[in-house]
Amino acid sequence: MLDAIRWDTDLIRRYDLAGPRYTSYPTAMQFDGQVGTFDLFHALRDSRKALRPLSLYVHVPFCANICYYCACNKVITKDRGRALPYLQRLEQEIQLIACHLDPTQKVEQLHFGGGTPTFLSHDELRQLMAQLRKHFNLLDDDSGDYGIEIDPREADWSTMGLLRELGFNRVSIGLQDLDPAVQRAVNRLQSLEETRAVIDAARTLQFRSINIDLIYGLPKQTPENFARTVDEVIALQPDRLSVFNYAHLPERFLPQRRINSNELPTPAQKLEMLQRTIEQLTAAGYRYIGMDHFALPDDELAIAQEESTLQRNFQGYTTHGHCDLIGLGVSAISQIGDLYCQNNSDLSQYQSALASAQLATSRGLVCNADDRVRRAVIQQLICTFNLEFSAIEQTFNIDFRGYFGELWPQLQTLADDGLITLDNDRITVLPAGRLLVRSVCMVFDAYLQQHNNQRFSRVI
Repeated sequence: MLDAIRWDTDLIRRYDLAGPRYTSYPTAMQFDGQVGTFDLFHALRDSRKALRPLSLYVHVPFCANICYYCACNKVITKDRGRALPYLQRLEQEIQLIACHLDPTQKVEQLHFGGGTPTFLSHDELRQLMAQLRKHFNLLDDDSGDYGIEIDPREADWSTMGLLRELGFNRVSIGLQDLDPAVQRAVNRLQSLEETRAVIDAARTLQFRSINIDLIYGLPKQTPENFARTVDEVIALQPDRLSVFNYAHLPERFLPQRRINSNELPTPAQKLEMLQRTIEQLTAAGYRYIGMDHFALPDDELAIAQEESTLQRNFQGYTTHGHCDLIGLGVSAISQIGDLYCQNNSDLSQYQSALASAQLATSRGLVCNADDRVRRAVIQQLICTFNLEFSAIEQTFNIDFRGYFGELWPQLQTLADDGLITLDNDRITVLPAGRLLVRSVCMVFDAYLQQHNNQRFSRVI
């Protein structure tokens, strides 16, 4: 079965390295300022000509309260009025982008992230969705995957009703941990009752999918109290679960400096938390999709993985990797054909560019031929745990063993250690290697040696 995992503590300790999460290849670390609006317009024109379907990501950066662990691009403010000028510039961006696309290009996927998207008032959410529907071909038959990230402290039944009315049918709920001591240590007080109320509303209103985010490795967490959180979450029966490893990088993310590093669990405790969590979720019927993600067997991600159609992009695992991804808002990333580009991550600079009727594109890259080959290899490994050389050879007209000949000693070491099988025609990630699939992918990353890996989170 694809969800089979074998826990091997020795392998994990040896291969638990810092490395990319591969929401893209090349990763965002490769982006530079040589890519600008001209490249974006060129890519949009190609998308229009090919009539490719679309995936829209909308970034709402505002949060009323700071969570100390957070590494997202956000603006902490109690002033709800700060959203208005941002929304005005966001609407300008929507118009500038949409005029370069064909009105018949269907938006198969839509996701609001942040920040806290429900920081916006009901009227502001209505207006923003009206602008998106005016300028893009959003589906109105509930067949699209239209999701939004929810902070249960910022949503109630009326909010959930509004979101359903506006066309959202998926919700992702930030929970992280239910233990009050842990919550106080990261400044995120959120009761089980608040979370359950939002989930009950989502089910009553017939949202199609519910995802819950958890984080292990937070201050004051222990294997015992985190196991209790996981049990409570299993009782809520979400369709999907994301169980992230907390990466403590206070030199990069200022809010993390408020966390007392002496209260962080030890590496051994973190491993025990993950092992217990996998055991609990597996016993409850969840399948391991990969890269911290679990889903029930009838979930679209699990089905896509079984059928070898699962893909991965900047929104994580997806069944819509064939779509051109358009990122809207401060710091948002687009992936259009072979172009990756990112908006300015500074709120004032983002708004200033659009106030001048200019897009806020600040950096990116255009994939070269080698990038495309390696992207396909990494995508297959990270999504299906299997790579058939013939598929890569036929797509890119290469001899796989010849093209990657210099990597063979590293791959053979992975095979000798039991992470993979290395045959004449394929690589298969074994159950003991699936938790470490990032380490397998890193072998194929041509850029990895250029970076200080401390800028990445660890594999486990």
